[in-house]
Formats: sequence, structure tokens, C-alpha cells
Amino acid sequence: MAAKKQESNSKPKKRNRNPDANANPDSSSSKKPKLVSTKPENKPVEKVFKPFKKTFGKVKSQSGEEKKTPLSKRERRIHAKELTEARKKRRKQHYTLEQELARLWEKMRQRNIAKEERSKIITEAIQKMKGKIPEIASSHVSSRVLQTCVKYCSQTERDAVFDELKPHFLTFASNKYAIHLVTKMLDNASKKQLAEFISPLRGHVASLLRHTVGSVVIEHAYQLGNATQKQELLMELYSTELQLFKDLASVKESRLVDVISKLNLQKGSVSRYMASVIQPILEKGIVDHTIIHKVLIEYLSIADKTSAAEIIQQLSGPLLVRMIHTRDGSRIGILCVKHGSAKERKKIVKGLKGTVGKTAHFQYGSLVLACIVSTVDDTKLVAKTVIRELQTILKELVLDKNGRRPLLQLLNPNCTRYFSPDEMASLSLSISSLNAMGDLEVNRETKSLKDEESSDKDNSGRDVTMVEADGSASSETLQLVEGGKKDPSIRRQELLVGSGLAKNLIDMCTENAEELLRSNFGKEVLYEAATGGSGGILQQTLGDELNALHEAIASVAAESKSEGSEKEHVLENFHSSRTIRKLVLDNPAFATTLWKKALSGKCDQWAQGHSSKVICAFLESSDAMVSKLAKEELQPLINRGILKLPEKKQPANEG
Repeated sequence: MAAKKQESNSKPKKRNRNPDANANPDSSSSKKPKLVSTKPENKPVEKVFKPFKKTFGKVKSQSGEEKKTPLSKRERRIHAKELTEARKKRRKQHYTLEQELARLWEKMRQRNIAKEERSKIITEAIQKMKGKIPEIASSHVSSRVLQTCVKYCSQTERDAVFDELKPHFLTFASNKYAIHLVTKMLDNASKKQLAEFISPLRGHVASLLRHTVGSVVIEHAYQLGNATQKQELLMELYSTELQLFKDLASVKESRLVDVISKLNLQKGSVSRYMASVIQPILEKGIVDHTIIHKVLIEYLSIADKTSAAEIIQQLSGPLLVRMIHTRDGSRIGILCVKHGSAKERKKIVKGLKGTVGKTAHFQYGSLVLACIVSTVDDTKLVAKTVIRELQTILKELVLDKNGRRPLLQLLNPNCTRYFSPDEMASLSLSISSLNAMGDLEVNRETKSLKDEESSDKDNSGRDVTMVEADGSASSETLQLVEGGKKDPSIRRQELLVGSGLAKNLIDMCTENAEELLRSNFGKEVLYEAATGGSGGILQQTLGDELNALHEAIASVAAESKSEGSEKEHVLENFHSSRTIRKLVLDNPAFATTLWKKALSGKCDQWAQGHSSKVICAFLESSDAMVSKLAKEELQPLINRGILKLPEKKQPANEG
């Protein structure tokens, strides 16, 4: 107890010594406020050490002193919003105007608003913006207001906005918000205004194409321009001389080879300049625009072996998938497939993974798929990536104008019934110097895929020229244009039969025979499948399935003719009757099945209209057995004048 009393007496003594410690210069000043207490000892210590609390408001207590109280969440939000508004007003010159325009925009962009009221609001908004349009056009809010105004305003108001923006178009072309206003102005521009917009672009086309935003404006102007304006934009990308001298760029020739010949330009200089323009664009991955596709296809027509190989190497892969939706882009894709090495072809096919179905529905994308299935020798990769995706949407593809093309290319390659002359020219397009493999490699066309890689490495030392296979081309050139070293029949067999595509296709046709017969596009796939494909490629291994398909078509034709039905009978329908007639003429097995199951003893009721063409086809058939099968029943109809045949095809009356 005595020790505890002694400790308690020692504490105030230590505190009393602290004032004396101020005289010591070595003492710590930070300990002074902690040890010295000016208040009496009987006061609570909590008042000296007050805990820190966040307070946002002040109220007066009864004693008159100010006391802080915390704000509610709503008050804090309002306070923060006021601070934000104040900062924006200091930072943005036209912030208040933008807020007013935003309120007007909410009214004018409504769908159910009256036309007169919208015009009134738009006029008010344009009056508020007058003289300040170039300053506020780069704002993400004001640019939207301007787009709506340009869309719905009168022509006079639109012209006033155009005149105010005209000196600043080049600046706005690379602004991520103003670009939408620029494209909207171009969509509503007159021919004179479009020319006034394209003229300032001179000298800046290459630099804007390298810009992610600016390239969109150039592409938009290129799409809207006439042939002369398109040529002006392209000429600037060909040569420095054409960029500097406007008179040189006004030549009528559209092909780069003709321009070089007309103006006596140096081919090497043009090639180097175009390479300097194209390389930065490809490195940035800006390959979605048609103007770039046009420049690339023209560049490949004059590029040397090394430059062309580099372009093909750069494009082989995912970049190519973004290009094949245009005419020139699909041609570049076909060239890459034909002249790429085995490794590059593999990249192209793998790059299509997941997009094959979508690509097949494009007019030009389907051409690239048709080229792949008729060129690439690695059938396992093509079956795994391309054929597998096509099989999941077979019916959809067969009924689609473009989607059926890869299937038709396998069933009947390069058939002019299914590809237009321009599309056939695209499929036969090639780079002659990369395509001239030499006699040694022509003799090795049936080598394996491993030999392809080594031979492609040996083919990197020739000049490159763009050619199209036409009637004047030699048979050797046409054979080389097809691409690949594997025998085409073996490739077709592996892709059609080996992958299971043919069986699934025939089964689908059997299940949907009536629908495909009536379809304008599906009937052609049905015809090719029912005839066994070109060269009878399906008949050897899928004979039973083909017989089942013939039975299904004959069953549809054997249905009774009902006069009250709104649905036409397949023998009287325009599309289906002609398809059945072609099958009768070209496939004796089907003709026999159809006669026995659907027409025998019933020809008198089908002797008029579209169905008569089907009946006549039996007598017109080149197969003697088919003619003999139907002649006994059809000859009396001919004699009575019920059934009429062309005079040159009428059989002699033996009676």
C-alpha cells in the first residue's frame, strides 16, 4: 500500500517538472501539449482529446455556439452536384447554352411530336447556336443537337449551318464527336456542297486515312461522290505528283496501270509511295473501308514479288474477315487464298472461325468461301472450321441466294448458272507472276500438303502482274488459277462425302422436298443433290440416300390435284415444274421413279399448263428407256392434240 501511494504521489511531480523543461533547448516541443494541462485535474479528459468527426453543416446551440451536424445523403448529392455545375461553368465557355440546347433536344427528337412544333423548336435552337456552331460542334451534347437539327430543319437553315461549318470541316473530320455531324451534313448535302467539302480534302486524304476517325469521313465522302470525285480521292494515294498537280489527277483512266502508262509515271516510284501510304494503315488495322480495298487491289497490280508477298502475309488472318464484305475486299481475299502459303491459308481459315455462317450470307463473302473450298488442300482444317459451321444451318443456307453458293461450288464447281460473269472473273483473278509456278511444280500438283509449304518458299522470286482468266488465256493458266495442288475431284470427295456434308444435305432435301421445289433458290441445290453432283460424285457412296430423295420428290408430285386448294400443285408451280422437268431430262433414275409413282395413268390431267412441260420431258429425254416408258401413254394425247410438242422434237408416228 505504501508503494502504491508513493507512485500516485510521483505522477503530479513529473507533470510539475514539465514547465521547467522549457528552459532546456534539447527538450521535444511535440511532447509539450501532451504533458501540460492548463485545466483543473477534476475536469474529464475526454474534453481535451475530442474525436474527429466529419461534419457538413452548422447549427446554433442554446448557448449561442455553432455546432456542426452531418448532412443527409440527398443534401450531400445536391451539394456535390452544385460543385460539379460550378466547375463546368468555369471550364466550358458555352455550358449554359449547351444545357438549354439539351432541353430543346429532348423535345425535338420525340417521335410523337407534331411537325410544326418540331420545326419551331429547331428554329429556336438554330437561332441560339447562330455564330457559335463551330465552337460547340465538338461537344458530345451539342453535336447531337446539331445532327437532329440538320435532319429535320428546312433547306435554308441547313445551308446556313453548312456555310458556318464549311471553313472547319477539315478540323471536324478528325474529332470523335463532330464526325457524326459531318457525316450527317454530307448525307443531306447537295452536289455543289459535296464538291465544296471534297475540295479541301486535297492533300490530306492519306493522313486522314491513317486516322481512326478521319478515315470514316473519307470513306463517307468516297461512297457519296461521283466517279470523278472518287478518282480524285484515289489519285492522291497513288503518287506525289498526282497529289501536287490537280491537272494530272483529272485523267479518265480508272485503272492504275493505265494511269501510269498515260502519264509516263515511274512504276517503282508509284509503288514505293503507295507502300508508304498503305503500311501505316494496315499496321493500325484500318481495313474496313472500300477506298482502302480499292487502293490495295490497285497496289497488287503493280507491286513487285516481295511487296505483294508482304501484303498477303499481313492480311492473312482476322484482318481479312473484315474486308470480304465488299467487291474489292473479296477479290483481295481470293488472291490471299490463292497465293498465300499453306501457313497463311491456315490463318485465313482459322480467322473465319465463328463467322462462317454470317460470311456465307454476304454476296461477296460467299465468293471467298467458294474459293476456299475449291482451293485449300488442307481438307481436314476446312471441314473442321468451314463445313462444320455450314452444316448447322444447312436449310437456311439452301434457301438463301448467297448462302447456297459454297454448297453449289462443291456440287457443281464454277458453274455459270450460279455465278455471274463478274463473279466468275473474281474467282479466276490471280497475280500472274506469283501464279507461274513453272513446269516442275505443275507436275507436282498431286503432292501432299507438306510439299506445298516447301514449294511456296521456292516461288518467291518472280514479278507480279494482275490478270483475269478469260477466253484468251491458255489452258495451263486456267488450271493454275484454280490454285492448290491436290486433285480437285479428291478435294471435293473429302469435303462433300468425307465430312458428312453430302449425307446431311441429301437428308435435309428429303425432309423439305416440297418447300425446296417451290423455292426460287432452294430448287437449284435440290436439283444438284438429286442428280448426284457434277460427275456423279455422290452416286457411288450415297446411292440409297439419292433414291430416297427421288422417292420424296415423286411423293410430292403424286399428291392429288385439288381445285379448291389455294396452294398450287408442284407440277403446276412455275419453279417446281421446271426443276422436275430438268431432273427428268438429266436423271433417268429419277424419271423412272417419277413416272411409276406419280404420272403413270394420270397424264391426261397434267397435259395442260406448266405440268405439260414435265410430261413432254419424258419424250424429249435422251435416254431411250425413259422415252419408251412414257411413249405408249403419251402418243394418244399427242394424236388427239391434247399434248403438243415442238415440231423438231415430235417422235415419228409409227401407227
